[in-house]
Amino acid sequence: MLLVTVPVYGLELGASPLMLGVILSSQYLLPFLLAIPLGGVVARHGGRVTLLAGALVMTAGLLLMQILPGYYGLIGGQLLIGLAHLQMVLSAQTIISSLATGPKLESYFGWYSTWLSGGQVVGPLLAGGWIQWAGGVDNLFLVMAGIALLGWLSGLALTGDATLGISVTRKQTGFRAQAGLIRKNTGVQVSIAITVAGMFALGVYGSYLPVYLDSLEMSAVMIGVLVSVRSGVSMVIRPFIPKIISAVGGREKATILALCTLSGGLICMGFAGNAPVIGLLSVLVGLGGGLTQPLSMVVLAESVEREQRSGALGMRLMANRAVHFVAPLMFGAVLGVSGFRLSFGLSGLFIALVVVVLMWLQGRQRFR
Repeated sequence: MLLVTVPVYGLELGASPLMLGVILSSQYLLPFLLAIPLGGVVARHGGRVTLLAGALVMTAGLLLMQILPGYYGLIGGQLLIGLAHLQMVLSAQTIISSLATGPKLESYFGWYSTWLSGGQVVGPLLAGGWIQWAGGVDNLFLVMAGIALLGWLSGLALTGDATLGISVTRKQTGFRAQAGLIRKNTGVQVSIAITVAGMFALGVYGSYLPVYLDSLEMSAVMIGVLVSVRSGVSMVIRPFIPKIISAVGGREKATILALCTLSGGLICMGFAGNAPVIGLLSVLVGLGGGLTQPLSMVVLAESVEREQRSGALGMRLMANRAVHFVAPLMFGAVLGVSGFRLSFGLSGLFIALVVVVLMWLQGRQRFR
């Protein structure tokens, strides 16, 4: 819901493209700084505790946006929500990564990301419909706070290994340990490269597509529908990830194909001026994004020992949030001087560059 609500609210406040970039990027600042330490916390205390804590922090951030109108409440709420989202995602990924290996783990992460995309399908539709009905954001942040509390209630049902922590040291989960992994472990390097490309694309798409559609004078409902298309496509294909990997000839080829699809969709986005074409390009972005993120999690989970897994997932999320933090700022700065065509085009070319790096890494040591 925030994918639509925050850009629309920022425009209501009269934010410039660069200011909008600051607002959208602020959600990813604390996760960038704290992802690796939180990985150690999840390992020691178990996923359930941090999942529940994250839901409460998210509720607090949304209430702050509702209670304190203007830029201060918006940026303050974004900071809290970013930290909360990190806690919840890291907890969930740690729990799932311990359940299996191989194609079974691919399937588990496929289903996990399917439901993740499900929220990203329904959320923009609900937010767009509310904004259209209410004539603005109004009490929408309060509604979102109630939904976050439902997440907290569902987290209470977790049992078994999700409630258990393991004994780990800083040498296994700290910054030095993760620096060592990224220096020596090709699987970790590949996972980070996939994450950087995929998150850059989704960060640009999610942050500025609503702004682009608003500049084309589309309604809030249509904006919600088009933003949801990408998530809908990702949701539909993710349960079939093991079959897709098998059909194209392995993870390497599936990854390259997915990133090329992402790159092409973004490059063409700025040249599209009507809803059907933007919808088709959103399908391409959804196909690419739907494959890249589960693949990056599977590759990472199978490349490290269990004691290192939470910290490594935290490092992956740190890279994820760093890209989410930088991408809107870069896009906003370019947009301010050149327009949407060049901004989307350069974003797609950046992903193509990451594909070249990924192919070089895969040439050094092939991953399964």
